[in-house]
Amino acid sequence: MRLLLDTHALLWWLADEGLSAPAQEAIADPGNLVAVSAASAWEISIKKALGKLASPDDLERQVQEGGFVPLPISLAHGIAAGRLPRHHEDPFDRMLIAQAIAEGLTIVTRDKRFDGYGVALLTA
Repeated sequence: MRLLLDTHALLWWLADEGLSAPAQEAIADPGNLVAVSAASAWEISIKKALGKLASPDDLERQVQEGGFVPLPISLAHGIAAGRLPRHHEDPFDRMLIAQAIAEGLTIVTRDKRFDGYGVALLTA
C-alpha cells in the first residue's frame, strides 16, 4: 500500500494518539510506503508560528526517523490542485488530494470533504 498522511494523521502518529487501528497498522507496516507532503510541513509551520498548533520542533527529523518518504510539491501538483473541483477550499488539503491522485497514493485522513474527489482514502 502507498499512503499519504494528512496533516492531522501525521501529528496523531507522532503523538501516538487518535489514529484508528487500521491506520496505525498500515502506517507501521514496513511493506507500505508512507509519504509526508511538503504541504503538511508548511501547514504545521504556519499554524505553529500563529500559535494555533503545538507540534514537534524537530518535525523533519521525526519524519525521517519514522521511515516516511518526503513528498515535494512539483509544478504538476500545483497545476492539478488548482484544477480540482471546489468541494474543499483548504489549499493544503487540495494539494494533498492532487498529490495523491498524481502519485497513486491513499490518503490517511478523517476529513469527510475528501470524499468527493475520487481519491483512495483510509480512515485515520
